[in-house]
Amino acid sequence: MSFNENDVQNALKNLIDANTKKDFVSGKSVKNIRISGNDVALDILLGYPAMSVWAEIKAMVEAHLKSALPGVGKVEANVSSKVVPHAVQRGVKLVDGVKNIIAVASGKGGVGKSTTAVNLALALAAEGARVGMLDADIYGPSQPTMLGISGNPDSEDGKSMKPMLNHGLQVMSIGFLIDADTPMIWRGPMATQALDQLLHQTRWDDLDYLVVDLPPGTGDIQLTLAQKVPVTGAVIVTTPQDIALMDASKGLKMFEKVDVKIIGIVENMSTHICSKCGHEEHIFGAGGGEKMCADYHTEFLGSLPLDIHIREQADSGKPTVVADPDGNISKIYKQIARRVAVKIAEMAQDHSAAFPKIVVQNT
Repeated sequence: MSFNENDVQNALKNLIDANTKKDFVSGKSVKNIRISGNDVALDILLGYPAMSVWAEIKAMVEAHLKSALPGVGKVEANVSSKVVPHAVQRGVKLVDGVKNIIAVASGKGGVGKSTTAVNLALALAAEGARVGMLDADIYGPSQPTMLGISGNPDSEDGKSMKPMLNHGLQVMSIGFLIDADTPMIWRGPMATQALDQLLHQTRWDDLDYLVVDLPPGTGDIQLTLAQKVPVTGAVIVTTPQDIALMDASKGLKMFEKVDVKIIGIVENMSTHICSKCGHEEHIFGAGGGEKMCADYHTEFLGSLPLDIHIREQADSGKPTVVADPDGNISKIYKQIARRVAVKIAEMAQDHSAAFPKIVVQNT
């Protein structure tokens, strides 16, 4: 029995990608179908990094086509990912060398935002993306410690800096430019200018994603970021506690007001797992993050336990996704990272690079 390209397309309309929750055809992932006799070859091009599930997707597509196409011979699916730039706030220019910027924010301090940001960045890198981390917490930079990086960045021209590198991330922080013990006694405008310089004077090298670890709150730095930095979307980190949720909702509303899209909410410290007996308990309350998502019509990206290993690994300069890449907590971070990347992939693309620059000159 013979079949054609349409038959292959129709068969794949019934196969759902677990990451996007859409079928591969409407998700525009099916490319380059090639039929030779009874053999079929095709490419599955994902718009999000997902190296850890490529083999799984390949096997699923091949098995599905073998059962859906009677008389089919050899089936080969080549799975890969390609990340493209997506639209940002109107009137804000993209940063050289950066396709997408993800802001990680919280309404209040102490909810584990920096730890979530660094593990999100490392999870995106583990899934095959080119990732950078910008530590925008000018007053309390913690990424140098968490990523185990010391020293100062190089500058070849005296104007721009090369990012520092570790664990596969390109990193920039005010912490690389000052002594660890020096307090930043700066007023708001100086701090926002420092953030602007860290972002624009770092020579980012072809990043799919730049994760920005914001200081807590809704002050000068957050407003500067929202109004001047081309943010693709924001991830809000909270704990289930009522007070944390109240402050997180203020952060969420601030981004909405300045036209930055909300990717979703991560609930940190959802449950406490006893290191002695393994008992799990909701010490900060339960279900707060999911209720907030329902109230604000945004996505619940995932929840993480209050686990001593997360803190110990971040403090030692090898966060969980690097220290225990196949552990349960790393799996949660990777699921959150894939979901963040899928949400970005579904946003409108940025086409500014496709248009020629119009130059008016006397001839």
